[in-house]
Amino acid sequence: MKLQGQVAVVTGAASGMGKAIAALYAQEGAKVIVSDINAEAADVTVAEIKANGGEATVVVANVAKEEDIQNLIDTTVNLYGTVDILVNNAGIMDNFEAAADIEDNQWERIFAINTTSVMRATRKVLPIFLKKKKGTIVNVASAGGLNGTRAGAAYTASKHAVVGFTKNTAFMYANDGIRCNAIAPGAVETNINSSMTNINEFGVGRAMSGLNINPRVGQPDEIAKVALFLGSDDSSFVNGTVIVADAGWTAY
Repeated sequence: MKLQGQVAVVTGAASGMGKAIAALYAQEGAKVIVSDINAEAADVTVAEIKANGGEATVVVANVAKEEDIQNLIDTTVNLYGTVDILVNNAGIMDNFEAAADIEDNQWERIFAINTTSVMRATRKVLPIFLKKKKGTIVNVASAGGLNGTRAGAAYTASKHAVVGFTKNTAFMYANDGIRCNAIAPGAVETNINSSMTNINEFGVGRAMSGLNINPRVGQPDEIAKVALFLGSDDSSFVNGTVIVADAGWTAY
């Protein structure tokens, strides 16, 4: 088992990629904190993990709230004594709004969930990692964090910020046994589209030329395998990088 005895926190773990990551981590021997704003769905994830012989616990958190991030990590430490792996997976889409159509509250909400939560959770675990000179952070960015039009301007900017934050964190703490990498998934079959409420016709119309060249849609378990690689010692020499998992979409 690649994560035997490790303690992993996975945000947005009640569905989609987060659920697949939590399940695979548990299968590989990790004690997993399943964090999500949806308590009922998180309970289902934990029940499934336990049914398969794994160990997991729900900690409900709205990652847009600093107090919830604090409680998430504090609860993990109280339960398991430490944190070894942090997976910042929670995220939402925008509505494909181009710059002229962005509203402040939408911009701020997207950044709070997609970007500020990554900073806050990282900031919270770093003292733990620094004390033991070891720790791993896996951020779920996006192909939209590397290119211009996989979504609207707010989502695109938020995920570009995650990529930059990942690289900065990796280099800053590289001499302290801490690694920080990111995954940039392409289109993956999850429920993230449910966070879209009123799709912007202009924005999605402009994006369609790029969407039409996507080779295929991925599955959550395909992203989970990348997260396992980055979370385990298999990637011990990998730091500050972004692994694109998109079936070749961005290769065009």
